[in-house]
Amino acid sequence: MNVDEVKLEWIKGIGPNSTIALSSRIRLARNLRDYPFPSVAKKRDLEGVVQRIKDVLAQDPYFKPFTLIMLSDLNDLEREALVEKHMISPDHAKSGNKREGALLLENEGVLSMMINEEDHLRIQCFLGGLQLSEAWRIIDRFDSILEKHIDYAFDEEFGYLTACPTNVGTGMRASVMLHLPGLVLSKKIGRVIEEVSKIGLTVRGIYGEGSEAMGNLFQLSNQITLGLSEEEIIDKLEKIALRVIEEEELTRKHLFKTKGIELEDSLWRAYGILKNARLISSKEAMELLSKVRMGVDIGLLPSIDKYKFNELLIKIRPAHLQLSVGRELSPEERDKIRADLIRESLN
Repeated sequence: MNVDEVKLEWIKGIGPNSTIALSSRIRLARNLRDYPFPSVAKKRDLEGVVQRIKDVLAQDPYFKPFTLIMLSDLNDLEREALVEKHMISPDHAKSGNKREGALLLENEGVLSMMINEEDHLRIQCFLGGLQLSEAWRIIDRFDSILEKHIDYAFDEEFGYLTACPTNVGTGMRASVMLHLPGLVLSKKIGRVIEEVSKIGLTVRGIYGEGSEAMGNLFQLSNQITLGLSEEEIIDKLEKIALRVIEEEELTRKHLFKTKGIELEDSLWRAYGILKNARLISSKEAMELLSKVRMGVDIGLLPSIDKYKFNELLIKIRPAHLQLSVGRELSPEERDKIRADLIRESLN
């Protein structure tokens, strides 16, 4: 499979509140009862997990629209491109050659499953906009069908057993990717992060734990997986996400009212740089694209399709740029090709 052709449903920019909420994700951590956790498993154990999944795919017609990829069949750039698409984690990419890592992909880019990452199975569902409840409905069906064939590691008292204690219980992490330039520009983002952390949620960067919040993109997700049902976790997260979205909208209006010409100048400058730059770094491109997206959202800049913005967030990343030309590039070469790509998209 050509990694560059892997579809992503959320990238279409379709869904409720998709101006600010780029995507919704539900992730389920699951382990097979008869195998040690990946961190302590032997090679034959991990091979056994992969074979068990292959057997299930062959048995059940539900899985016909899915493709299984062994990470060891991909090169470093291809694995990094899957990280950039949020299909696999950085750790999964690094362990691809030695831990029998694999990825199960649904053809339309809604469902995927990492195999032999921190847990045996990490099932994911991505949708555009704020659609956590719908993502849960889809992934719950996938999980239930899989569980008919596989004996999960489950405890009546503690729920699903996972490699990391913080995932025990439902094994679920729900998250929403939010574009919050207004809260960043007004210096309110710190207060928002502090407030949501007090109620059991966390805010992370674009690639999750330990990553930087590039382009004013933040992941809002649950911290607690034990003691609450999946529906309770999702309901709480959706309500808080809506409150953050509302505050972002109000803050943008306030900025436009109080710093009209200054804000307008900043957004048009960002648009001008992106339409004319010949060299641009990944970080600068993300920051300027964030400003341009905000300018389009509030009606200051010419209309640009959300799909184009979301696609650029992926295509300007280093691995995707290098895959697009079929070779490794120096930082300066990447900066040139990135600038060319953005100019072509905006013009």
